[in-house]
Amino acid sequence: MRDLPWPARVYLVAVIGAAVALMVRSVMVSGAPVAPEDLDVLLVLALLFLVCESMPTLLNVEQFAVSVSFSASLAAVVLLGPEGAALVGLTAMVSVRPGLPLIKRLFNGAQFAICGYVAGRVYEALHGQVGVPQVNAFDDLIGPYAAAMAVFVPLNIALTLTMIGLATRVRATEVPLRGMAQFLLSYLGYGTFGLLVAGLWATVQSISAVLVLLPLFVARWAFGQYHAQQRSYDATIAALCQAVETKDYYTRGHCTRVSLASSMIAQEIGMGPERVRAIRYAGMLHDVGKLGVPTKVLQKDGPLTEEEFAAIQLHPMRGLEIVRGIGFLDEAYAGIMHHHERHDGTGYPMGLAGDEIPEFAKVIAVADAFDSMTSDRSYRGARPVGEALDELRKTSGTHFDPVMVAAFIRVLDREPWQPPRKVEAPPPDETPIKDHDDPTMPIEVVTGQ
Repeated sequence: MRDLPWPARVYLVAVIGAAVALMVRSVMVSGAPVAPEDLDVLLVLALLFLVCESMPTLLNVEQFAVSVSFSASLAAVVLLGPEGAALVGLTAMVSVRPGLPLIKRLFNGAQFAICGYVAGRVYEALHGQVGVPQVNAFDDLIGPYAAAMAVFVPLNIALTLTMIGLATRVRATEVPLRGMAQFLLSYLGYGTFGLLVAGLWATVQSISAVLVLLPLFVARWAFGQYHAQQRSYDATIAALCQAVETKDYYTRGHCTRVSLASSMIAQEIGMGPERVRAIRYAGMLHDVGKLGVPTKVLQKDGPLTEEEFAAIQLHPMRGLEIVRGIGFLDEAYAGIMHHHERHDGTGYPMGLAGDEIPEFAKVIAVADAFDSMTSDRSYRGARPVGEALDELRKTSGTHFDPVMVAAFIRVLDREPWQPPRKVEAPPPDETPIKDHDDPTMPIEVVTGQ
């Protein structure tokens, strides 16, 4: 508890307090939350919930996970009503998931209890019949159940993401979901298992939970495969990025910041979740081609010969060669290949201009130049953010696409940029080098050498 920021502590106490208040109120109003004859139903659903909750799928956000246990809570909405659904949700507190702190158990139990209770009230308000459904009246349950599910799932996600944001200061855009709309739809799909449990209970009773357990675990496996795949992708990108940055002490962290700035621009201009993910990868790997440029050329602190400049100009193409076999990059290839093209056609490697330049490349060009200007370099200190933005405005329409520059400025008006910490002097064996991505320090080329 003491490790949590104070807003997270207040939120945690509020959620737990709300859950306790709901349970106390239900006892005071109706006596026992569940009738004695329904205790067997409560026990089976609680066990189903507990099994699923104890084997969640880990997210890419550290120490957080999701499970499909909420289907048991939704089944309890139909079979037991709001109070029973709340009790099933409280089972999360006794999850046997190893290493789960007490605070997280309390929060999980409280938020599931709140969601179950609220969904149950919605179900009853729409005249949903509580109890084992009659076969000939099953159709009447579908509408109220759908409404209860439509309340439970978003409320559950909102409560959880709020806690993640307060506890870890992770931005909403950093939560590893493929897009909130898509995630909601998939979760709603898993929620239909609850209605299946309730419907089967009328014929096979407690065995219905066992019949539904298998597809629930298939769903859990699918969640796990997706997030394991994403973690593998991220590890691959991080390894390549780290390899690039070992060549230059002063540009360490540059790829990560370009990735972040590119994502901000992409979201501002309305790119969808899949394209935002792809441009994040492109930002991480935009300079991977420098692995193919001789170190002595990258580290030369003076005018370049024509041959050396040609080697620099080839690094986008070398980058494409390096990552061509990584299938999940998709549109990121274009960003890596063309991020040094200029709006007026004077860039490289192909001299594209205006609309000829791929959209990803236009975005990364702005992000790349901005971070180069606002970071420490061996030959100068970091420029202030305002000065860097003035430079982007000045070169908008020549070096950079005006739409991308304007979008980035709008984003920074809402979300101030946090420049990297000041870089300390490099180790003695590090050679100070010039940053070829800095638009305020043009490359000098000496002909005839």
